[in-house]
Amino acid sequence: MQGYVRAGAVAATLATGALAYGGLWERNAFTLRQREVPVLAPGASPLRLLHISDVHMMSRQTRKQAWIRDLARLLPDLVISTGDHLAAADGVAAILAAMQPLLDRPGAFVLGSNDYYAPVAKNPLKYFRRHHRRTMGTELPWPGLVAGFVRAGWSDLTNAETSLQVVGRRIDLRGVDDPHLHRDRYEQVAGPVDARADLSIGVVHAPEPAVLQRFADDGVALLLSGHTHGGQLRLPGVGALVTNCGIERARCRGVSRFGSSWLHVSAGLGTSPYAPVRFWCRPEASLLTLVARPDAVSNRGRAVR
Repeated sequence: MQGYVRAGAVAATLATGALAYGGLWERNAFTLRQREVPVLAPGASPLRLLHISDVHMMSRQTRKQAWIRDLARLLPDLVISTGDHLAAADGVAAILAAMQPLLDRPGAFVLGSNDYYAPVAKNPLKYFRRHHRRTMGTELPWPGLVAGFVRAGWSDLTNAETSLQVVGRRIDLRGVDDPHLHRDRYEQVAGPVDARADLSIGVVHAPEPAVLQRFADDGVALLLSGHTHGGQLRLPGVGALVTNCGIERARCRGVSRFGSSWLHVSAGLGTSPYAPVRFWCRPEASLLTLVARPDAVSNRGRAVR
């Protein structure tokens, strides 16, 4: 009996230590992940795309704000944000100020559920049930966020499409509102990609496979999503425990093939204020170097970590 008590005490101590590490250090250990994605025509020169997601900003998070401002030194050719910019009403001014240097670059965005509604406290075990009931907080001032991005020249891809000229190349973008809230309307952007474009990109907050498949079926080359936080809590040798959507656990962070498209899911830069912890899953932004694709496409369907 004494052995069981001792083992329980050790387990409790380890769990407490892991939570302290994840809550006090790792959730603020922002990192830049860099990946190459072969989506351009053979012979094309590289293009640098900065992917930001799930910032969950509050005004008091000055360390995160400074880290985001510093990303401008990367001089990306294009910046895309895949939603959940806010965690509180005071986050609008904070994130627009943090991203101001990046807003001078060509960019586009969609919104996520936590742009529309504030997070609320909830039982974390709910995330292990795929069809759990959604609980939303008070409405956030998201129109001010949208207005700030659009005023700076970024494209709003909320159930919309556009074309941008980026370093002399035409990039076609299409996006949908958040499937997590059932606000996506892919029919408003549906149709085969234009062969005259140098690159096509699909943007959506939550990487629900049914939505991603519609992008892929239309021939969109690169798909960008967030929402999963990479699982937020990961275990060595196991990976993410949950994804909070229909995407497989192996695809909830990083680059993988999705049919004939490439998919990148960002683990994001923030957390809910009611779950301020990460483990084995540092908060991230991603610099994707888009390069020429080889003549033969391989590894279809395999995750690239």
